Amino acid sequence: MDVVDPRELKSVLRRHGVRAATSLGQRFLVDRLVLQAILEAAELSEVDDVLEVGYGPGGLIRLLAERTQAASIRGVDPSPEMRDQAGRHNRKAVRAGRVRLDLGTADRTGLPDASVDRVVSVRNVAIWPDLAAAVDELHRVARPGGTVVIAWHGGTKPSRVVKALSLPEDDLRRIEQTLRDHFVKVGRHQLTSLDVFTAVRSR
Repeated sequence: MDVVDPRELKSVLRRHGVRAATSLGQRFLVDRLVLQAILEAAELSEVDDVLEVGYGPGGLIRLLAERTQAASIRGVDPSPEMRDQAGRHNRKAVRAGRVRLDLGTADRTGLPDASVDRVVSVRNVAIWPDLAAAVDELHRVARPGGTVVIAWHGGTKPSRVVKALSLPEDDLRRIEQTLRDHFVKVGRHQLTSLDVFTAVRSR
């Protein structure tokens, strides 16, 4: 399967009886337990400025706003439809100014240099057209000592659908190596249904 092609993602989902809400990443299976695990992996504090890449309908954005003390929460997503949905799901936090949702991509976030402490991407790394350019961009916007958390379908106990969407080991190693080319400390571990990479920018 070419995981970069959204048509292939939809095809896999149809074979397993799942209808995708949209074509990309986290948007067809928003599991709150998974998102909570991502929050824990990000190790957020009350002084952190956070960026989510590919926020989809805004499930993780909402958890960030409700369950963390992050100072500010920003998101970029290429879809105007998803921005509208995420805005509706996070209306209160957006109005309060704590959450800001913009159009953008992993390789073109539109953020200033060294402007966030944590970057999170859930279930969309495999559809980034240019992995190296995206990782370079995330390194650029992360502050010294900042952490990037990237997750994709996989894990220790994947469902049929998740297993069908998981990446080959060669692709996982390519993601890990690309992160190592930019960051000083890179780790890789598995949750129940996700493969998770963490990368820390040098101070």
